[in-house]
Amino acid sequence: MGGFIKLLGQLTLGFFRWLGQLTDLVIEMGTAIVRGRPRFNLTGHQIVSVGFGSQLVVIVTGAFTGAVFAAQSYFKFSDLGLASGVGPVVSIALCRELGPVLTGLMVSGRVGAAMAAEIGTMKVTEQVDALRSMGVHPVDYLVIPRAIGLMFSMPLLVAEAIGFGLLASHVLIVWHFNVPSTWYDYHVVANTALEDIAIGMIKGFVFGALIVVISCHQGLKATNGAVGVGRGTTAAVVQSSLAILITNMFLSFLLNYFFPLGSGNY
Repeated sequence: MGGFIKLLGQLTLGFFRWLGQLTDLVIEMGTAIVRGRPRFNLTGHQIVSVGFGSQLVVIVTGAFTGAVFAAQSYFKFSDLGLASGVGPVVSIALCRELGPVLTGLMVSGRVGAAMAAEIGTMKVTEQVDALRSMGVHPVDYLVIPRAIGLMFSMPLLVAEAIGFGLLASHVLIVWHFNVPSTWYDYHVVANTALEDIAIGMIKGFVFGALIVVISCHQGLKATNGAVGVGRGTTAAVVQSSLAILITNMFLSFLLNYFFPLGSGNY
């Protein structure tokens, strides 16, 4: 029993230590944004690398998720005589939950791992120390361009995932299940509001911030050469994914308070 309590205490202290380190990094990022000089070239490179480079994986994820969710919804709803609810359910689910969450998870695996590996390699090869010796703040040079690039790109990637998910669901339901296109589109538009889309964009922005802070933190604290970089990369993906899933639950309750489901439907 004593060993379990000791282990629980160590895990708790480690968690709060980790939160404190992330908070310190966020404060440094805020200071760098206010006092640092703009680095448009680096930021533009990150937007292209993160946003444009992630399109394929986001499109595939959104399209196939929308298609399979629409199919499963149709199978059950048609048995209950509620086939008209397939379009709205798919649309709301993609906008509010599936689009932002799955995009965040895929981007954390692709981009978060790359950020942790790049910065971690620079850390263990003393390039970060070299930046400090030249009077360049590592957070200002390495973290801020990545943060701006990802937080700018994530809402757009979420919108892309939602759009292709809706397109794939439309194609499947209309062409395969022979549901009238006008009937299906009417119910989707009538029951999907701008507030639903806004929730997906907000979640995408927040998830982008989580991925940047966690991944860059793992990179900046990397030690022990290649082994440390590998461990930091793995930890960045796992922690980012868990943070997205946990934060999504609280965001869903919070945003639903401001944008209740069905409040803005036209």
